[in-house]
Amino acid sequence: MHDTIEQRLRGALAVDHLDIVLDGNRCSIAIASDDFEGLNPVRRQQLVYQHIGDFISSGEIHAVTINAMTAAQWLERDS
Repeated sequence: MHDTIEQRLRGALAVDHLDIVLDGNRCSIAIASDDFEGLNPVRRQQLVYQHIGDFISSGEIHAVTINAMTAAQWLERDS
């Protein structure tokens, strides 16, 4: 499932950074993409959910945490 999620997100968004952690049926995604520029946090999460929604509806993923930011925000977080 990890590889499928990664392929879907990289295929749909201009991904600068991507971390996916699966722990049972829980998923944590940290993603940086300039596609998120100008979007509010809810819209950013919706873009990610679009590509993993079938895992959620099937029950394969029960809980999802998404940290979606632009590439600039990703670089700033370590400053």
